[in-house]
Amino acid sequence: MDEWVARLREEGPGGAGAGLLGGLDVAGLSGRGLVDALVVLEAYLSWVQAKQVEVLAAIAERAETPEAVILAGDGRLDDVFAASWDTAVEEVACALRLANVTAAQRLKVASLLGGRHEATVGLLAEGRISYVQAQAVAEQLEVVDDEVAGQVEAVMVGKMPAQAAGQTRASLRREILRADPEGAELRHRQRVRERELLHYPKDDGMAVFGAVLPAQQAALMEQAVDSRAQGYGDDGRSLEQKRADALFELVVDQPGAVGGLGADAGSGRSAVVVQVTVPFDILLGAEDGPAELKGYGPVTGSQARELAFAPGSIWRRLLTEPETGLVVKTDPTTYRPTAETERHVIARDQYCAFPSCRMPAHRCDLDHIRPFDHRHPERGGPTVPDNLQPLCRRHHRLKTHHPGWEVRRDRRTGTTTWTAPTSHTYTNTPPVYRE
Repeated sequence: MDEWVARLREEGPGGAGAGLLGGLDVAGLSGRGLVDALVVLEAYLSWVQAKQVEVLAAIAERAETPEAVILAGDGRLDDVFAASWDTAVEEVACALRLANVTAAQRLKVASLLGGRHEATVGLLAEGRISYVQAQAVAEQLEVVDDEVAGQVEAVMVGKMPAQAAGQTRASLRREILRADPEGAELRHRQRVRERELLHYPKDDGMAVFGAVLPAQQAALMEQAVDSRAQGYGDDGRSLEQKRADALFELVVDQPGAVGGLGADAGSGRSAVVVQVTVPFDILLGAEDGPAELKGYGPVTGSQARELAFAPGSIWRRLLTEPETGLVVKTDPTTYRPTAETERHVIARDQYCAFPSCRMPAHRCDLDHIRPFDHRHPERGGPTVPDNLQPLCRRHHRLKTHHPGWEVRRDRRTGTTTWTAPTSHTYTNTPPVYRE
């Protein structure tokens, strides 16, 4: 078995060898053979990804074909997705169960690789580089013209097979700066204008919070954090724990900050608004279980109680259906009816109702599932929670303006079913509040 795997490694990936991989007997391999098998499988993974790049590039190419051309040529409705980049992105996102941002990235990378990086795709198909390296080539060289891209790729083709992905990214940055220094300076100035905050969830009730900003500013911020962390002394915390705590204190516990609604006036902590949804028995500590932190997702009961009992916290009541756990009623005592309906839908669905989207509902439009009849409102499309769903602006436009996309909502379960122009169906189910 060791010799067989070594031979597969020497031959490189291909269609003939792919059919033999099912016969790989891991138990019959020595330590050396296991390493060879690992390399073989990684090479075949790259080979398969090169095939996927080819398919995605074909979809991306069709996305540039005008819809009128497709229909004039007796094209079917399930080909119309090819006439729109946005619609193609959403079909790929749903089919592969990806976020639309990830799907768009896959399509763009495939289009770039297929269009002007044939040598890189060749290395990927031969299993000599990883998809991550090929992706780095496509994304980092996207900003330069074809001539510069060709120069840099020609250098990188000789380097990448011996590099790890991080080394490839660093080499690309260096070669781009060398080949196009003036363009690099202009692009940096543009990126400075695009600086932004990042916030996304991690497992076990944790989250990442940071910023995309100029590298020199990041270096100064790191020095400030390290300086504060060193002042804690030997108190049992690790260095990384101290650094994380120092960043939080520098941002939140600002000396001299003016407290407001929801602020602890004694600590100088800035006023904040944080929404957490938690069953009453968990809130009181009688039971333990999950709660929902707006913009994050599930958190532990102790985290919910820490937020709920913080100084200045305001509580609002949500009623749920015992059988399904879906929100069915919000407390109407503090808002006008239209505001209460909006709050109901946002609390019920939490995110955009498109299957691949995680845009928080409070940042979405409220869309009528069955269109509102402006001339005769009594005839249908009522503005009630059962006929409303939160859609981010992108997916709102998709549903309204692109042919072939349809959506239905099951009133009992809250599940929405989307039908794509290709006739494939994808479902989205809102969160439930029950064990």
